[in-house]
Amino acid sequence: MPCLLVLALSLWGGNRNILRIACTSSIVKSAKHTRRRGHTTAESVTAPLGCIHAAFIFVMTMYTQLYNRLSFGWNTVKIDMSAARRDPLPVIPFGLAAFAATLFALGLALGTTIAVGMLFFIQMKIILRNKTSIESWIEEKAKDRIQYYQLDEVFVFPYDMGSRWKNFKQVFTWSGVPEGDGLEWPIREGCHQYSLTIEQLKQKADKRVRSVRYKVIEDYSGACCPLNKGIKTFFTSPCTEEPRIRLRKGEFILATRGLRYWLYGDKILDDSFIEGVSRIRGWFPRNCVEKCPCDTETDQAPEGEKKTR
Repeated sequence: MPCLLVLALSLWGGNRNILRIACTSSIVKSAKHTRRRGHTTAESVTAPLGCIHAAFIFVMTMYTQLYNRLSFGWNTVKIDMSAARRDPLPVIPFGLAAFAATLFALGLALGTTIAVGMLFFIQMKIILRNKTSIESWIEEKAKDRIQYYQLDEVFVFPYDMGSRWKNFKQVFTWSGVPEGDGLEWPIREGCHQYSLTIEQLKQKADKRVRSVRYKVIEDYSGACCPLNKGIKTFFTSPCTEEPRIRLRKGEFILATRGLRYWLYGDKILDDSFIEGVSRIRGWFPRNCVEKCPCDTETDQAPEGEKKTR
């Protein structure tokens, strides 16, 4: 199912009108990825089966070859790799180099079986639930938002048909082409194509409500592991691809999440948070900022939501 399509929505007369669809390439990639989902899952099944077959051959080869070369004494066991103790001699020579190569190939076969087998179980979990890991995270945040504000609403994931068999049939069809064209997908009764998009917009609004305003009290160069911000800050740098932002004393930041020694947030441009302007966001050390005494951002709640702090 598609990951969230980022849409710009506007409230005109109480109706949600779609202004534009951003990230068209994401839609195309989603369509291509879903069409290949069945083929990828089939490959993740056949690859472990082939590796298991190869591992069986390797094990039996080493067993038969070593069995004919073993000699037992009272207190010792000897292996003669020069020739087999049988008549006639084996057609394929099996020396020390062949034994090492077979053992190495056996390790590769077992490793591939485990790795690709895990990929198969992950793929099947996604197919049966009709839900990616990102969409599962969005669903969890939706439940937390409803519980936090004690709202009289229930979020239903639109692409889970309510039955694992129905979800399975959407990907594995007789024609080999999954249902859906990458833009429109079969949805659960009571939902529509933009249910997930609207929920993410609500979460974005709630994220701005919960954000905390900070003032920069110390310059920060944007280094990944700054040496001049403390030894704990250096060793606890977030292991993520998200960027670091450069700070200048006197600037303001809206922090949305953080760790013990790091915060993540958006830089407030021109001392105001204006919707639609280019955003500068990323990680920065906690000891470079201080919380503003009057934080008006956390005193506003989205319209129609009950806040129970």
